Amino acid sequence: MPDFDLVVRNGTVATAADVFRADIGVVDRRIAAIGAKLNRGRREIEAEGRIVTPGGVDSHCHIEQRSSMGVMTADDFFTATRSAACGGTTTVIPFAAQYRGMSLRQVVKDYHACAEPKAAVDYAFHLFISDPTEHVCGQELPALIKDGYTSFKIYTTYDALKLDDRQILEVLSVARRERALVMVHAENHDVIAWLSERLLAAGHSAPRFHAVAHAPLAEREATSRAISLAELVDVPILIVHVSAREAMEQIRSAKARGLKVYGETCPQYLFLTADDIAKPGVEGAKFCCSPPPRDHAAQEAVWAGLRNGTFQVFSSDHAPYRFDASGKLPKGDKTTFKDIANGVPGIELRLPLLFSEGVRQGRLDLNAFVALTATNHAKLYGLHPKKGTIAVGSDADIAIWDPKRETEITAGILHDNVGYTPYEGRKLRGWPVTVLSRGRIVVEDGQLAAQRGSGAFLPCALSEAAKPLGMPVPELAFVAETSGAAIV
Repeated sequence: MPDFDLVVRNGTVATAADVFRADIGVVDRRIAAIGAKLNRGRREIEAEGRIVTPGGVDSHCHIEQRSSMGVMTADDFFTATRSAACGGTTTVIPFAAQYRGMSLRQVVKDYHACAEPKAAVDYAFHLFISDPTEHVCGQELPALIKDGYTSFKIYTTYDALKLDDRQILEVLSVARRERALVMVHAENHDVIAWLSERLLAAGHSAPRFHAVAHAPLAEREATSRAISLAELVDVPILIVHVSAREAMEQIRSAKARGLKVYGETCPQYLFLTADDIAKPGVEGAKFCCSPPPRDHAAQEAVWAGLRNGTFQVFSSDHAPYRFDASGKLPKGDKTTFKDIANGVPGIELRLPLLFSEGVRQGRLDLNAFVALTATNHAKLYGLHPKKGTIAVGSDADIAIWDPKRETEITAGILHDNVGYTPYEGRKLRGWPVTVLSRGRIVVEDGQLAAQRGSGAFLPCALSEAAKPLGMPVPELAFVAETSGAAIV
């Protein structure tokens, strides 16, 4: 009788800490053994000449989600997770998006109803908090955290989503008390609105002016403000989709002061620039996201941030809208930069882009690649060591890479439902040719082998990353002392 359900043989295994040659034995969907010359399995995969990494964890993606402008994403939970798997990602953490007036508990139920019959890989959920009422903060949110929804995102911009500073403090205080992790979309709403009004009044409505309105200083100011509010409450935060040096400097400064501030960036800030948004007509709408891509100097700054610890995670921020009236162009060729649905697709290309241009070009080593695309995500959001690593006892989520395979990116080879890719024509070296999720082969020879609905929901544990520092905050200490009650 075989000792293992499956054995991956002779691969070069890469984790966030090590690179070594080994076999991997899988039993009952988990990794049961790692070593040389393991006994045989019922099925065997030869990985000689291949690089074997943990399946990717994408902790920032928008799936089957209606935007704050009322536009539905192009991908549902099947097409998005199919695309993720074909790019080497085996766990996704999209959002259960609350808009004002909605019950958080009902929102979560609605998203489960979308995901359960469709997801082809495993998934967890973050929460959007756009309506932090007393009931939400006092009852729904604490209960949901205990149920495994231990992270949530807040916004400092978008009319339907933005919180004012007092509301942000209320949400941060709940996060501190309950040990949840807060993600922040940090851009100054009023700066963007003020610039947008003046640009439109002057007749500047083309997509390229999206990048002008979303100025780097708007990102810098909101990042600094979010960090200051978190410092007041003594709660860790994560600044998402950081685009440029200005916001990075705020994160580095906070880290230098000993604060637990984490950073995330995305493919669009390494591989796109504002020049893409400036393409003729409305073509630039394909590249509009917030914050927008900047310039080549910003790209180099982001690469440096991936190496120097400014960024802990590299996510897709997959926000897929079709290039037509149902998505990017609600008013056809008359669509202004304020009408364009914000976001770019990238869930399938996140790992191949970083592998090719990071690892293969010598900008990142394999350990950093694994940390930024899998391990750190799992640690931040309470899924480690079940996810994000290759270790005995972990789920057998594995991506097997052909490091020499050359691929030219076209929309036609991808598996999402978007119809275009902002990375059209880019040539990559290295691709995940076989992907396992919990020991089952979900991608073989570039094609999905998993059934829709075969992914499982993952309740998230509380993370050490979200644990307060316990640093004394004089203002809170004074109020607590004089009132006789804890503030948070």
